[in-house]
Amino acid sequence: MNLSLPALIERLHTFSGIAHKRDIQQVAKQLREAWPNPNPNGDDCALIPDGDGYKLLAMEGFINRFVADDPWFAGWCGVMVNLSDIAAMGGRPLAVVNALWDDALPHAEQILQGMAAASRAYQVPIVGGHTNLRSDQPQLAVAILGETRIPLSSFAVQSGQTLMVAINLQGRWHPPGYNWDAATEASPAALRQAWSLLPELAEAGLIHAAKDISQAGLTGTLVMMLESCGLGAELDLDQIPIPPDVTLEQWLCAFPSFGFLLAVEEEHREAVQQRFARCDIACAAVGRFTPHRKLDLHFRQQHACYWDLTQQSLTGMTC
Repeated sequence: MNLSLPALIERLHTFSGIAHKRDIQQVAKQLREAWPNPNPNGDDCALIPDGDGYKLLAMEGFINRFVADDPWFAGWCGVMVNLSDIAAMGGRPLAVVNALWDDALPHAEQILQGMAAASRAYQVPIVGGHTNLRSDQPQLAVAILGETRIPLSSFAVQSGQTLMVAINLQGRWHPPGYNWDAATEASPAALRQAWSLLPELAEAGLIHAAKDISQAGLTGTLVMMLESCGLGAELDLDQIPIPPDVTLEQWLCAFPSFGFLLAVEEEHREAVQQRFARCDIACAAVGRFTPHRKLDLHFRQQHACYWDLTQQSLTGMTC
């Protein structure tokens, strides 16, 4: 049966990860008015000048139900998703802190065990935080500090650059949601090698911008990237690397553990693909950035607009 692109787009728009990103609109205006920032909000990390380079600062909070139902994996993700933000900015991580609230020590211990396992695997220390074991429910937030000499930024994308996707397909679903676990059973050495790729590519001048694929899914994350740079894109869904036995709709909604959108000059495309291939990471050219502020999708001879930023914003974090 042929998959209808307009029907697919309609279902993707109702995906819960998109709704969560829409919530950011409520604070975007207040942030701009309260503290004008020469490095505007909307990137994966705050970019703070520091001598000849930059410090990177990011933070992630987690849905309470996820923390309550899957404490060890929530702890692991607390470290992993922050590392993803640092990598997306061309950075290397320095340290992690957390804020953990819980109603029972055994449950809190599982969260900390997951964080400790990720800390050891990625070789990033947990250096402090805040703990309260008298809360009425489990809650977790994790922050990370990193550094970079050559930052990548969604605001640096230019029209005409090639849109590439790099994703680790070697994983499995971690139910009940669309979490693709390509990390917890991987070799720690392989994990660290993969996470070093983006800062190495940035320093080599082979990529100019990146964004990690978040809970908004691949297409939702791309809309966020386009909001930052004030551009549009054409995305060929047929070119996206997908694991066996996973449907396109599932994959477009997935948080892939290791997954990034990249802005690359065409002459660097092959070199970028080769670098990821050495680490067994699938990397493909899937489209290009355009001056028109729309995300247009192409799929099996079908063409449709996924998002028109001239008509509606997603996060409201714009340049």
